[in-house]
Amino acid sequence: MNKAFYGLVTALGLALASPALAEGDTAKGEKVFKKCKACHAVGEGAKNKVGPQLNGIAGKAAGKDESFKYSKGMLAAADEGLTWDDETLAAYLTKPKEVVPKTKMSFAGLRKEDDVANVIAYLKTFQ
Repeated sequence: MNKAFYGLVTALGLALASPALAEGDTAKGEKVFKKCKACHAVGEGAKNKVGPQLNGIAGKAAGKDESFKYSKGMLAAADEGLTWDDETLAAYLTKPKEVVPKTKMSFAGLRKEDDVANVIAYLKTFQ
C-alpha cells in the first residue's frame, strides 16, 4: 500500500473518531433537552416561555422572532449578524455568555461535547 492510501485512511479515521455536530443522537438529545424545558419549548404548539421557542432555530438569524423580547446583548449580537449554525449553537450551548455577553439566559452551559451534539441534532428535528 502507498503512503497516500495510508494518509487517506488515517484522515478518515480521525474524522470518524471526532464528534461530529451534525451526527448527534436525537433520542439522547431529547433527554438532555429536559434541562432546557423550564425556559424553552419545541414541537407543535411550542410557545415562548422565559426563553424563546426553538422551532426552526438551526440556521436561523438570532433575535428575529418578533413575538419574543430579547435581551440587549442578544439584539446586539443579532445586529452583528449572529446566525445559529452548528458551530455557533455548539459554542452557545457550551458557554452562552461567551457567545452573547449580557444575554439574559442564566444557564451556565453543557459540559459534554456529546450532549451538545445531541441537543443540536434534536433541535434540528423541529425545522
